[in-house]
Amino acid sequence: MPVIDTTRTHFHTVLLADRVGQVLANAYAGIKGWNEERQTRKALSSLTDTELADIGLTRGEINSVARGR
Repeated sequence: MPVIDTTRTHFHTVLLADRVGQVLANAYAGIKGWNEERQTRKALSSLTDTELADIGLTRGEINSVARGR
């Protein structure tokens, strides 16, 4: 009678699962970073020029600050 061994892990299957998990983790991190930049940009853009000056920024610096540069 044929027997299927379900207890042995195949190396390539583990590598594929690790790769898929890493791709998903990278995608999630990218989306999360993009959303944080978007929220920061939106919040700073809603401030007046005077309020931006109070925190030491100009309107032209908003994108750089949102990107963390």
